[in-house]
Amino acid sequence: MADNELRQRKAEPAAAEASPAVENEKKDKKKKKSKKAVADDEEGTNWRLDILRVLSFVFLASITLSHLVSGGDSLFWNLKNKPNYFRLDWWKATLHGPIYLTPEELAAYDGSDPEKPVYLAINHTIYDVSNGRHIYGPGGSYQYFGGCDAARAYVTGCFADDRTPDMRGVEEMYLPIDDPETDAHWTAAELTELKEKEKEEAEERAYNALKHWVDFFANSQKYHHVGYVKLDDDWLEKTPKRELCERARKGRKKRKIPKDRQ
Repeated sequence: MADNELRQRKAEPAAAEASPAVENEKKDKKKKKSKKAVADDEEGTNWRLDILRVLSFVFLASITLSHLVSGGDSLFWNLKNKPNYFRLDWWKATLHGPIYLTPEELAAYDGSDPEKPVYLAINHTIYDVSNGRHIYGPGGSYQYFGGCDAARAYVTGCFADDRTPDMRGVEEMYLPIDDPETDAHWTAAELTELKEKEKEEAEERAYNALKHWVDFFANSQKYHHVGYVKLDDDWLEKTPKRELCERARKGRKKRKIPKDRQ
């Protein structure tokens, strides 16, 4: 009985010595599980970030594409104005060559009919400005240009009054006002010569002012040339000459007196 108790007492330290190894093994297992859990969490986080990146890219790409396709009209595919290649009339004009419209026919393309493109003409050349329907259509800031050739208005700034291609007399807006008191500083011959020079300069300014807008539409990536306005050969002779509009008249000033003549 005493021997048995002695053997049992001697075995207890051995069991006690083995317990740290077991504990270390348990700790290692816990560490491995912990590392695996962290790795799983990181993998899950990376997966979510990848999805977020993809969605962000798709969102930004959609906004950019919508902006380009709509001509700057919408960022979210709310296309009020369909791009040219979505419209049958654009393909017809492209495939069949330029169209020819009388002023009366051109007036039907002023943007009032949403099923029709918006056309304007400048210097007898027609452009499709449907991408700017909100500008050139009804209610737009340049609505007076839609459906007509308003070359004169581009120069004078009288949008409502000068909706015509008749440019006669437009150069007068750049001429100084005759004033007897001011003009007395020149002799009659000098004044005649001066007026001729002023007229040449005024005509050049009127020409360049119109050319600026002619070039603007001709070089535009947003608006496209589609045809020409049909006019009779004698249309200008049959058109009553217009007076200079009020806005253009008010812009005129007296001649400047040179310092050597003051």
